[in-house]
Amino acid sequence: MTTQRNIATCIILSLVTCGIYGLYWFVCLTDDANAIAASSDDVTASGGMSLLLVIVTCGLYQYYWAYKMGEKLDNAKSERGMNSNGGSILYLILTFCGLSIVAWALMQNDLNQLA
Repeated sequence: MTTQRNIATCIILSLVTCGIYGLYWFVCLTDDANAIAASSDDVTASGGMSLLLVIVTCGLYQYYWAYKMGEKLDNAKSERGMNSNGGSILYLILTFCGLSIVAWALMQNDLNQLA
């Protein structure tokens, strides 16, 4: 289903590779969230398509993506009887403030809990 990833390793690799690993991590986050949301109608664009949309829209799509990821993860947590923390707005605000990597770390933490 989904792969548990070490958050610290993902952050360090993203920094060391000047963001190249971050692109891979972005794709993996999207694909893993889609796999978890497969039971509901929350499945959206694949990881590769989301990355392409971020590039084509000069980064504007990432705000929509962050919000939708929060919704997907909250819905998946609710379906499994876990406490959902309302991550949509938090992820959106972090992304808007230029702290996307922090939002990704929080998303990965949620995905690790759901895996």
